[in-house]
Amino acid sequence: MASESDITLYTAQTPNGIKISILLEELGLPYKVHKVDFSTNEQKSPEFLKINPNGRIPALTDKFTDGEPINLFESGSIMQYLVSRYDKEHKLSFPDGTRETYAVNNWLFFMNAGVGPMQGQANHFRRYAPETIQYGIDRYTNEASRLYSVLDAHLADGNKEYLVGNKCTIADIAHWGWIAAAAYAGVDMEQFPALRAWDERMTARSGVEKGRHVPDRHRMKDLTKEELDKQAEEGRKWVQKGMKEDAQKLQK
Repeated sequence: MASESDITLYTAQTPNGIKISILLEELGLPYKVHKVDFSTNEQKSPEFLKINPNGRIPALTDKFTDGEPINLFESGSIMQYLVSRYDKEHKLSFPDGTRETYAVNNWLFFMNAGVGPMQGQANHFRRYAPETIQYGIDRYTNEASRLYSVLDAHLADGNKEYLVGNKCTIADIAHWGWIAAAAYAGVDMEQFPALRAWDERMTARSGVEKGRHVPDRHRMKDLTKEELDKQAEEGRKWVQKGMKEDAQKLQK
């Protein structure tokens, strides 16, 4: 039951971070939010590394069924944990062992192994790299677009409302934050009418609306080109600083 959870979400306003807050809102679970401060490298602090040794968000802590704390990291793992433990009525999932459950896993891993990494690299080369490397920009923007076309064709086949069983699941929630940020990566959503319609359905959900504004207001859909460029400039400084510090640590 939702009232039994003792969840703390460690997060920031990123496509991966809002996956979890959206899921928590969709499930109606109470949770506490800890905003991880990238500007102070809090994600690299000893306290945070005890929760996620990889030093990334999102991460989540909860009281497990044995009464002891449990640490979760990697967005897909967190999502599977939350529906396995708390979605007993299968509002956002399907019963174990069903075809639909395996189909959800297909699209969840498609997101975590494909869309997220490829779009993330498109962001890096387009927005954060210290020099313009056109090959990198084209390589990853084209691959992100190709993956979008896979989603678009799947949704268009039979006019599906959602990715699996015409029910919103963690597969849809996992994708939404990245699809909402398509423009940031240079992906043209006008090419993908079925995916655009899916995006509109997702955006209209109350859980998505509440969860996307955690821990800060989600503005990706509202930013002008100039605002996107300004945000990229701020992000570029932080990304390059973090890469330099990581390299220095590895050389010691």
